[in-house]
Amino acid sequence: MAEKNNANIGFEKQIWDAACVLWGHIPAAEYRKVIVGLIFLRYISSAFEKKYDELVADGDGFEDDRDAYIEDNIFFVPEEARWNKISSSAHTPEIGTVIDDAMRAIEKENASLKNVLPKNYASPDLDKRVLGDVVDLFTNMDMGDTEESKDLLGRTYEYCIKEFAAYEGTKGGEFYTPQSIVKTIVEILKPFANCRVYDPCCGSGGMFVQSAKFIQAHNGKREEIAVYGQESNADTWKMAKMNMAIRGIDADFGSFQADTFFNDLHKTLKADFIMANPPFNLSNWGQDKLKEDVRWKYGTPPAGNANYAWIQHMIHHLAPNGKIGLVLANGALSSQSSGEGDIRKKIIQADLVEGIVALPTQLFYSVTIPVTLWFISKNKKQKGKTLFIDARKMGYMVDRKHRDFTDDDIKKLADTFEEFQNGTLEDVKGFCSVADLQTIEKQDFILTPGRYVGIEEQEDDGEPFEEKMGRLTSELSDMFAKSHELEEEIRKKLGAIGYEI
Repeated sequence: MAEKNNANIGFEKQIWDAACVLWGHIPAAEYRKVIVGLIFLRYISSAFEKKYDELVADGDGFEDDRDAYIEDNIFFVPEEARWNKISSSAHTPEIGTVIDDAMRAIEKENASLKNVLPKNYASPDLDKRVLGDVVDLFTNMDMGDTEESKDLLGRTYEYCIKEFAAYEGTKGGEFYTPQSIVKTIVEILKPFANCRVYDPCCGSGGMFVQSAKFIQAHNGKREEIAVYGQESNADTWKMAKMNMAIRGIDADFGSFQADTFFNDLHKTLKADFIMANPPFNLSNWGQDKLKEDVRWKYGTPPAGNANYAWIQHMIHHLAPNGKIGLVLANGALSSQSSGEGDIRKKIIQADLVEGIVALPTQLFYSVTIPVTLWFISKNKKQKGKTLFIDARKMGYMVDRKHRDFTDDDIKKLADTFEEFQNGTLEDVKGFCSVADLQTIEKQDFILTPGRYVGIEEQEDDGEPFEEKMGRLTSELSDMFAKSHELEEEIRKKLGAIGYEI
């Protein structure tokens, strides 16, 4: 995550490693609140202090005027919550109470942060000596340039969220989508400035962060994006709110966490881009109470699986030229049970499915089942056509359990989509293929990419078939002979110690 040209290289890991000693016997989820809360507190305090110094230098007496900060999207930090107060108390027994009081004071001054910040630092389970050492780490970092520090602390926030996801396993997937997946979705959709981006199950907000980065990288500004999100888990909702604040992204996540199906906080929203990683194969999602819902335009989703409830909810919220990028378990590609096949058929016949990308396994911390990226568009460039990509062989193993995409992998996928949209893509056996509606109909409206891309052609090595078969059977014969020798040797060894086979 750390960039090679950044003077603070490795800071994310430094924070993580140093703070890990705080764990003791507290659950990872509680520890997560401790660390992300400190990152947040350090950032908003540094942003406030920079603005405060500017106002003092102006000499107009506005340094204590809350409006002077709000107009620049900076949180007002009262004196008792400023970092110099925290740092000066770092190695006192009261450091936990000082931080908790600071969080309460910030919430009191900033209505949008009410009930968002963690207040568990005074807990007797936290080693106050180590907590003080972690505070020192933040104190000693260079926060002179708020824009650079925003990126540094944002990266640190993301790094810690990623590590928590890895540590917490299945539960970690509730709040974190691996960055390579998020980047792939964003690079393919290409959100533009002054667009509306929506995620109905936003986790810690990674889709929005990457969208803002994309816009910024293409001569826009990160604030030129209208962000709408919703999250049903209270702790995750709080994490997302803090993540947006650190990144300087003004986001509407509602004033509380809420179930998207039962309490849609953005009922009238029509979004330009929807990006989501909804819970896979969610059962008992409340279908019996939502049977006549306006969102089920293509059919009522089954009670036992919410996959097509998520898809239709997103389609319902699309603007006339809107696009969706979402992650789903592979079962949604082919399931015929409980009416899912009919819903999929109607969505395909409405010419909404622009592309399907089969992903390799082990990209997620939370699940090992195969998953797929769906790209749905209201106004496709290539009418009546769908792009299928089999990316199951792409990526590299970061460790024994986790795979990741390289930047080149992501670029290849994004370029393939762009060529398809421009009408210049040629099919590549085993990797990509463009299919029309008639071809998909012949496949019973099943969207599994392997059915369309075929098997990768093997390069001819020039060895005649007869010669190759002779060589291979000879090698196999030698292996059989060696196997018999080893078998006889094992029998002798076992017989020598009284075991006959």
